Amino acid sequence: MESSQLIIIISGLLTEALIFWFFFGKRDSIGKESGKGVVEITVEGGYKPSTIILKKDKKTTLRFIRKDENSCLEEVIFPDYGIKKYLPLNKPVDIELKPPHATKTGFHCGMNMFQGRLVTQ
Repeated sequence: MESSQLIIIISGLLTEALIFWFFFGKRDSIGKESGKGVVEITVEGGYKPSTIILKKDKKTTLRFIRKDENSCLEEVIFPDYGIKKYLPLNKPVDIELKPPHATKTGFHCGMNMFQGRLVTQ
């Protein structure tokens, strides 16, 4: 086997590993409501934190700040709450939730490529 063929094979395997890590790698971060009832979520390459823990029957404000120019992240959708909000670049957008019962639900970007999770206790 020639060295150029070996380089191509190794490059292909590394690229495959990088793609697998990007789409399937563990990136879960957990956010909890602060004492003021606000959870700040940075929208940059996804949602940070990506898992948010809420208290049942307690009003909580999710404050989204989009720092990523990716057009997919221009909106956030909460299907179970019927909420769809536009997220302008570098401007906070507040979404108030008051979960009625303990559950796990999700939210995602406009193309459903980036997801987050709400866990109500």
